[in-house]
Amino acid sequence: MTDAVRLPFPLPPVIFLIALIAGVVLGILYPLPWFGDVLGDILFGFGWLAALGAVALWFAAIRMMFKSRTPLNPVATPTHLLTGGPFGISRNPIYLSLATLVVGIGLITGNIWLILLAFVAGLVTSKLVIQREEKTLAGKFGKKYHDYAKRVRRWI
Repeated sequence: MTDAVRLPFPLPPVIFLIALIAGVVLGILYPLPWFGDVLGDILFGFGWLAALGAVALWFAAIRMMFKSRTPLNPVATPTHLLTGGPFGISRNPIYLSLATLVVGIGLITGNIWLILLAFVAGLVTSKLVIQREEKTLAGKFGKKYHDYAKRVRRWI
């Protein structure tokens, strides 16, 4: 029997893609006011920093998972408890990178909907995916996972 299980919920990248598409559509249909002049320019710069940082974090976390040969599938049984590198900053660096990317795009484009929906997608991901993953990790790794969870925050 394989570790791959049919998901009863959308994968986190799908959740954040839905947030991105919904934010773009809402931004077109119901644009919200944005900061102008200097503050808008500063937020634009922060948006690019956030987006580039998100991509770097995503690649670092994926690379570490591949190197350790632990599955990316959120319902598969993990083979290793990753606690270093990006996983030493956040217990969910891949989900954090997805949320940060959507926020970054919102700052770059001046679309407040994207920023708001990034947080909504994060909450949905926490409820539908992360809570289930944490139960699996606690069951498999026990005290080692609980110590890690005390030391490293879920998001940041």
